Amino acid sequence: MSLKVLIIALNYAPELVGCAKYTTELAEDLVVRGHRVEVVCGPPYYPQWKVADGFSGGRWTREVRNGVTLHRTPLYVPARPSGARRVAHLASFGLAATPSAVAAALRLRPDVVLAIAPTVAAAGAALLAARVCGAASWLHVQDFEVDAAFDLGLLDKGMGRQAALGLERRVLKGFDRVSSISGAMVALLDRKGVPVDRTMELRNWVDVDAVAMAATSDSAYRRQLHIAPDRIVALYSGNMAAKQGIEMLGGVVARVAAAGAPVSFLFCGEGPARTTLEAACAGRDDVHFLPLQPMERLSELLGTADIHLLPQRPEAADLVLPSKLTGMLASGRPVVAMAAPGSGLAAEVEGCGALCDATGEAMAAAVLGLAEDTDARRTLGRNARLRAEQRWRKSMIIDGFEAQLQALR
Repeated sequence: MSLKVLIIALNYAPELVGCAKYTTELAEDLVVRGHRVEVVCGPPYYPQWKVADGFSGGRWTREVRNGVTLHRTPLYVPARPSGARRVAHLASFGLAATPSAVAAALRLRPDVVLAIAPTVAAAGAALLAARVCGAASWLHVQDFEVDAAFDLGLLDKGMGRQAALGLERRVLKGFDRVSSISGAMVALLDRKGVPVDRTMELRNWVDVDAVAMAATSDSAYRRQLHIAPDRIVALYSGNMAAKQGIEMLGGVVARVAAAGAPVSFLFCGEGPARTTLEAACAGRDDVHFLPLQPMERLSELLGTADIHLLPQRPEAADLVLPSKLTGMLASGRPVVAMAAPGSGLAAEVEGCGALCDATGEAMAAAVLGLAEDTDARRTLGRNARLRAEQRWRKSMIIDGFEAQLQALR
């Protein structure tokens, strides 16, 4: 049966990375399936931390994009996102989203109001919108932002942490359904007091058929960057921010080069940590940087890699599951991931690559091991592709989500 769904989400297309990608694909896929979808979101700004040209951070606007009606809100976007400025940034969306969400709910009369976290600041708007129109409420947690902000040092630890976590617990318990993207993160929901019968896993996904397992030796990116066919390419593509552990990649490059391995590094993305990484790699002809690439070239970019790099700070273990992992696996290439045994990320990567401690030294050793073993790279790459097909296929995951929406109405 056709549903009406209202989504409250800070990030949306034309942003290319992180939550925006999945929220956009979910909304547009639901429209293709015959449902009516409206979204309350901010203007595009991430990961550059600058409102994109043609959009406004100072007023409410409305547009229709691929069948989805978007209500964009004003948004404070700090040029240098410190901890306090991030809080103000998120709060600005929560405040601006509330009147938009309530107005949209009263007009649309949705069956389900879906909030995407981050940011929890918008969850109040979603709950209020659901209540004024009698809709079911659903919170989907892409990132435990409160825990991560304190554990990664973005906010100072102290009494404020307990108050923030207490507020988060009350918000989580207010929703009819709460989902997250991995088993470990769903288990954390349980520990935060969300009743088990309200929680579920809703994975991120990849359009497996759109990511080809192409040969790497003669890709357009290799030609563009003048990387010789006999070089092994280690690729990191995605957001470059604190929780990714990007600052450790400079040490990886130096150690691999010192070992004399024929490895070239390709770093593709934007974010506040990119400048530091560029400085650490300055003057090296075995390191290449690219800005975020258009989605239509994603398959080609992923296929340029012989090895994918997935750094992550240990403090973020089981608070986030990097969304970039889905494309890495679908490309049929092994992944070197900073992940402790028993963590959610380790469970996803095991058998499809190499796990290492969250240090540059450990990642460099893992890269060198795979660089020397062509057979291992091929076997692990085949396993990665198979895992993507079995666990991360987009149509299968959204089928399950759609069924749960129908059950909530």
